[in-house]
Amino acid sequence: MTTSIGGMAKVRELYENRSERAKELKSEGKKIIGYVCCYPPVEVVTAAGLVPYRVMGSLEPLTEVDAYLEPIMCNFVRSCFDMAIKGQYKFLDGMIWPHTCDNVQKTHDVWRHYIKPDYWHYLDIPHLTYPSSFEFFKFQMELLKESIENYSGVNISNQSLNDAIQLHNQNRSLLRELSALRKEEPPLLSGTEMTQVMVAVLTTPVEEANELVKSVIEEVKSRKERPEKKAARLLIYGGEIDHIAFIKLVEECGANVVIDDLCVGTRHYWEDVEISDDPLQSLADRYLEKIVCPRTHRSIVQVYEMDRKEEIEFRFGYLRDFVRDYNVNGAILYIIRYCDIHEYDVPDVRDYMQGMGVPVLHLEDDYSLSSIGGLRTRVEAFVEMIS
Repeated sequence: MTTSIGGMAKVRELYENRSERAKELKSEGKKIIGYVCCYPPVEVVTAAGLVPYRVMGSLEPLTEVDAYLEPIMCNFVRSCFDMAIKGQYKFLDGMIWPHTCDNVQKTHDVWRHYIKPDYWHYLDIPHLTYPSSFEFFKFQMELLKESIENYSGVNISNQSLNDAIQLHNQNRSLLRELSALRKEEPPLLSGTEMTQVMVAVLTTPVEEANELVKSVIEEVKSRKERPEKKAARLLIYGGEIDHIAFIKLVEECGANVVIDDLCVGTRHYWEDVEISDDPLQSLADRYLEKIVCPRTHRSIVQVYEMDRKEEIEFRFGYLRDFVRDYNVNGAILYIIRYCDIHEYDVPDVRDYMQGMGVPVLHLEDDYSLSSIGGLRTRVEAFVEMIS
């Protein structure tokens, strides 16, 4: 796979062949470290000269996973393991496995036992944000750093860690700049294209990803033809959407997807890591406090002192900013079946959005192409109501 091409052509190439660049790097002697979810601090991996690779699922039929994992589990997690057991993640030298949700947690031992990567590290992440939670999580950062050093044979200094943080902060900044182009009317970039960019970025080394996003920004800004202007400007809320099938369906139904609150989306790039003399503490602060995912109950001490309205505003106020800044006039809550943590938040998110006058459609899906078509009628009706 050539790496000289830039812009959306390169993005589409990487999206369609997610593992090819990682395989090339492995053939050149690089070590590829896989991870799931937003929470593993990829900066530590980069600082050791290793390549972080975001493990994603597939819309292909699940053929092997039922022998290992229950069918009443998140199909995203099941899809990832189905791919692994069929050898599609053999190029990974190791895995960082975070304690994020019950489905990911329960797959930990199964993956480690049957896939047997050369390197394995379990990252324990608090679900609360008490002061002691940050102390505990910093200790987990120290354990991860020591583990990566032992595996790679590379000493990770504070300087090298801050250098890696700066690289990944640049990546986040570039993605925010690219996302901001969707504030336009009509947006300069479609939601489908943004999803492709995210997949490409999360499956390539950060230095290459930064150059790629720069080229995409330049290309998009110079476009003579932009996506069609549509009456519905939607926010998509949910967990893991690492394929274009659903976003493309929504846009085909007459909407512009202009912003998201997704794992492979704003949760990855919206907040930076502070550069400091204690980079491990900065990493602990950013990954525990600033990733707004329902698996973490943020600042619960403060929440106890709030009334219900203040609590909801505290938890979801960032969505108000999205609605204002991106001129959102509708929201789709797209939840993968059996994702309890997101389903628990749906009533509050729905009420909060509707309280701002934003219509909401709640969809539950099983992370497969077989069900995508069945959602079209509901999405079309919702978009027509907004239009």
